[in-house]
Amino acid sequence: MGLSEHLVPLLLAGAIAGFMAGLLGIGGGVVTIPALFTVFAEVGIEHEWRMHAAIGTSLAIIVATNSSSVYAHHKKGGVDWGIVKDWWYLIALGALAGAFFAKSLKTTELIYFFSALIGLLAVKMLLPLDKFKLGKTLPGGVPRFTNPAIIGFFSSVMGIGGGSFSVPYLTLYSVPIHRAVGTAALAGLVISISGGFGYLAGGWNVAGLPSGMAGFIHLPSMVIVAVAAVMLAPLGVKAAHALPKKALSIIFGVFLIAAAVRMLSAV
Repeated sequence: MGLSEHLVPLLLAGAIAGFMAGLLGIGGGVVTIPALFTVFAEVGIEHEWRMHAAIGTSLAIIVATNSSSVYAHHKKGGVDWGIVKDWWYLIALGALAGAFFAKSLKTTELIYFFSALIGLLAVKMLLPLDKFKLGKTLPGGVPRFTNPAIIGFFSSVMGIGGGSFSVPYLTLYSVPIHRAVGTAALAGLVISISGGFGYLAGGWNVAGLPSGMAGFIHLPSMVIVAVAAVMLAPLGVKAAHALPKKALSIIFGVFLIAAAVRMLSAV
């Protein structure tokens, strides 16, 4: 079965991912990975490498998705460029390390890894923890360097743009949710570029991958999903700045739980 039979599902996944990227500051990987995983079973990617291909392709798509999202958030003053200036090389190194670590994991292990972390993050966003803060400013010292690298590492292993980690992290240190969302989109762009390169290099010499692959990135799917995602991202940004803080947190939490359940159903 060719890719053409899955054109509509891929376009729909891209549209939803783009909207969520703008709304929540995420790269959309929690939407695209389940869709890509299903489609890749039909285009000849063996189960052994199917989740790796879904993650690598997702990160490549996020480059386009978050570029559109960052531009829209920046126009509304929703990006803290100072934070990302301090973080960019740390999350890039973490993302690159995560990509190569993921190659050592089996597809089922990646799915459990993905679902468990997403579920924990959802709890933080859904519980009434608005007044719970770890500090009034982002930490200095060793955590200033290790925490962004950890965000980049786990985001790359999971194939997401990092918003699922960086938004809760930033809000715990008193960054307003709307500004956290915009800043997470920019951080996610750095993660997707570095992590995507890691999956490109890591899958380059893997035998048995079908045509259309560049490493672990499936180029036809990447183009289809990215086009739809870029078109919808600005609409998500408009919705994000129109919603109250509490509503945005609840939407984020529900979305993360749905993503975890969907991935576990694929095991």
